[in-house]
This record gives sequence, C-alpha cells and structure tokens, in this order.
Amino acid sequence: MRKVTAALFSSIDGVVQAPNEWQPAFDEEMGDVLTRMLAEQDAVLLGRVTFSEWVDYWPASTDEPFASWINSTQKYVASTTLDSVDRWQNSTLIKGSLTDFIKDLRQQDGGTIGTAGSPTLVRSLIGAGLLDELTLMISPVVAGGGRTHLFPGDAPLTTFELAEAKPTSSGAVIATYRPVR
Repeated sequence: MRKVTAALFSSIDGVVQAPNEWQPAFDEEMGDVLTRMLAEQDAVLLGRVTFSEWVDYWPASTDEPFASWINSTQKYVASTTLDSVDRWQNSTLIKGSLTDFIKDLRQQDGGTIGTAGSPTLVRSLIGAGLLDELTLMISPVVAGGGRTHLFPGDAPLTTFELAEAKPTSSGAVIATYRPVR
C-alpha cells in the first residue's frame, strides 16, 4: 500500500500560510529533506488554493529542479469549486469523495503520494485517517495572527508519535510525526 505524506513549513505558533512572508531562512538541511521526499513521490495532492496559486507560475517556470519535478509529476487536485484543472499538464481533478479517491489511489502501484502546501487538505487527510507522515519544518519565529494555522483552535484531539527530529543550521527543527491509529 502506498503511503501519503505531507511536509509544511511552520512557525512556532503553528502558522503554515505564506512562509515566504515570515520564514527567516531556508537552509541546506531543509533542502535535503525536501529533495529526499520528492525523490520518493510519484504523485502529489494539491488543494484548490495551492493549485490556483501555482498554476500561473510553475508550468512556465525555469526554476530547477522543482519546476521539472512538479510539472512532470501526476497532480491530483482536491476542490469542490473548480470545474477544470486542464491548464496544468498531468493534473486531475478529484471528483466525488476525497476519502474514497485517496483510498483507491493508495491501493494502486506506485511510490509515495505527497501533499504540497494545502493545509486544509492536510487537515482533511488527518481527520480521515489517510495521512501516514507529517513533516513540519518549524522556524524559530512567531508569525502572528491573521494567518492560517495548521490546526484551528477547535480541532479534535489527535495523537501523533515522533518518528524523527533534527535541528538545522538556521535554528529550525525538522520534525516528522506519524498519527497514532
């Protein structure tokens, strides 16, 4: 069975929205972890917001090596409001139940299914018991209010176990968790 993973940049106070606005550094260790994760993935899940932000940039980008990877990788877009994702090659709109779609996708042959950005989608996957690993790259900064947190204040109790943690040269911590089922 394929596993589903997510990696997000997070502040100490749990903000995951727009890390380009508050993240003080992107260090070599973060790059190494992301490179390793991408090498294991042959499919990526995107939420509507991330897809909408990325579709105007990545298809025409020459930023290597991520542009080549994301453009050639199969993308599955979770949205109930988009009518089409045809503007970006290798993109498929998930129709019907997200849970059923992911359960079916996990049964197919292939590598890891990653999630890019998309904190709302990550929360849905956790709630449905479909996320196998959550990697947080926690920067030593408080991003403050007015931004999206990974978990809202009314999130249900969910227990995770620490699989790995590593401090980085910029003072961030890369922590990988697995939901306790």
